[in-house]
Amino acid sequence: MKFCSTCGASVSLRIPEGDNRERFVCTGCQTIHYQNPKIVAGSIPEWDGQILLCRRAIEPRYGLWTLPAGFMENGETTEQAAMRETWEEAGARIEILGLYSIFSIPHISQVYMLFRGELVEGVYEAGDESLECRLFDARTLPWDRLAFPVVQETLTRYFEAKDKGNGFPLQRGEIIKHPPRA
Repeated sequence: MKFCSTCGASVSLRIPEGDNRERFVCTGCQTIHYQNPKIVAGSIPEWDGQILLCRRAIEPRYGLWTLPAGFMENGETTEQAAMRETWEEAGARIEILGLYSIFSIPHISQVYMLFRGELVEGVYEAGDESLECRLFDARTLPWDRLAFPVVQETLTRYFEAKDKGNGFPLQRGEIIKHPPRA
């Protein structure tokens, strides 16, 4: 950030009085510009014992498989964001069955919230951000071609819960980026 969105003056990175973190502070009007994590909302679309994945037509991770998910927009609920992203990426309408997982990803300042959802009438088609969409079970899922660690962790836990047959309790966790090995 270089300029204040309130008055247009330059900003400096410093710790404001009474705070404990560096923030962008306007050199003119003294507005403090807070930067907060982004919420990613998405779904685990279910149909006939399988889940719907989308193969990405955009970067990052072009060509790899993922759950339909994306950044929440202002003015929408997490459920609305999950349904919108499922529609945009998979051309699918879902009925939300419940919140399944919340994962913090601190190294990229994101929080993922993924909802279980039932496909309405089993209808889907690739949207503008997807090369294709397909239904998978645990056996046919392209585990080695998943786009993001959070998707890998979510689907691992999902299929483990499904195998146990005790329902789908809320999953929580962190995806921590480990430094490369020397």
